[in-house]
Amino acid sequence: MPSAPDPPSATTPQVLRRWRRRLADERAEGAIYRQLAQRRTGDEREILLGLAEAEARHAEHWESLLGADAGPPRRPRPGMRLLAWLAGRYGSVFVLALVQRAETRSPYDTDLDATRAMAADEKVHEEVVRALAARGRARVSGTFRAAVFGANDGLVSNLALVLGVTGGGVSTSVILLTGLSGLLAGALSMAAGEYVSVRSQRELLTAAEPDPRAYQAVPDLDIDANELALVYRARGMPADEAERLADDQVRRRSSSPAHRPAPDEGPDVVGTAMKAATSSFGFFAVGAAIPVLPYLFGLTEVPAMVVALVLVSLALLLTGSIVGVLSGGPPLRRGLRQLAIGLGAAAVTYLLGLLFGAAVG
Repeated sequence: MPSAPDPPSATTPQVLRRWRRRLADERAEGAIYRQLAQRRTGDEREILLGLAEAEARHAEHWESLLGADAGPPRRPRPGMRLLAWLAGRYGSVFVLALVQRAETRSPYDTDLDATRAMAADEKVHEEVVRALAARGRARVSGTFRAAVFGANDGLVSNLALVLGVTGGGVSTSVILLTGLSGLLAGALSMAAGEYVSVRSQRELLTAAEPDPRAYQAVPDLDIDANELALVYRARGMPADEAERLADDQVRRRSSSPAHRPAPDEGPDVVGTAMKAATSSFGFFAVGAAIPVLPYLFGLTEVPAMVVALVLVSLALLLTGSIVGVLSGGPPLRRGLRQLAIGLGAAAVTYLLGLLFGAAVG
C-alpha cells in the first residue's frame, strides 16, 4: 500500500468531500476493471484484475486519510456510473476506449494529498488500457471501419443528393424517389467496394505468407552453406542476424525434425470480406435513410429540408464522436469535424441545384 502523506493541519469539510470523492472514484474504477475482466480470458483477464488491485490500493490510501470520517460509501460521479453500467453489460472495445479517456484525466498530478506513486500508477494505467483497447480495435478494425465509413458516406452522400435535387425545384415525389434510389445504389456500391477491397487485401497478405513446405526442406540444407539466411534478409532482417537465425534453425531442425517455428499470428486487422460488405451495406443504408425520413413522413419543401439537416447533423456528431472515442481523440472535436465536412458537401450540391434549376427554368 502506498505511504500516505501527512494529513493537512486543518481538515476542512471541503477537503473531506474531496477525499470521499476520490475514494468513491477509485472504488468505481476497480469495479469497472473487475466487470471488464469477467468478459475476458487469459492474459487480458489477468491484466484487468491487476488494474483492479491497483485501484484498491489507491482506495486504501483515501480510506487511511479519512479514517473515521470516511462515512458510508458514496456514489461515484455520473460518468463513472455510466462506465460501470456499460462495462457490466457490454465490456467492448468502446468501453475500454472510454476508460482510457477517464485515465487520462487523473487529478493526482496536482492533488497534494495523493502520493507520487499513485500519480505514476495512473499514467501507467493509461498506457495499459491503451494497449488493451488497441488489441480490441485490431480485432474489429475491418468490420468497424466499414460500418463507420458506410454510415458516414450514407449520411453525407444522400443528404447532398436530396438537397441538390431540392435546390433544383423538383417535386417532393421526385426528391423521395431520388433519395431512395441513392440509398439503394450507394449501399450496393459500398458493399461491393468493401468486398473487393477486403478480399484483395487478404489475398495480398496470403501471397506474402511463407510457404510451409519450405520448412520441410530445412533438415536437408547444408549446415555450413545454405540459403535460409537469404529468406530472412529478403524480409528485412540484417545480414548478421539473418545468418545467426538461419544457422540456429538448421541445427535445431537437424537434431529435432519435429521442431517447427510457430507462425506469428497477430490480430486479424483486415476482417472478412463478407462481414465488411454486409456491415457497409447495412450502415450505409441506415445513414442514407435519415435525410429521406422527412419526405417519407409527408413533409415538403423547407420543413422537410430543415428536418433532414437537423437529423443528419445529429447523426454526424454521433458518428464523429464514436470515432473520436475509439481512436483516443477528443469526441467533440471529431464530431464537429464530421459535421463540418457533411454540411459543407451538402451546401455545395444545394447551391449547384439552385443554379441548375435557375438555368433550366
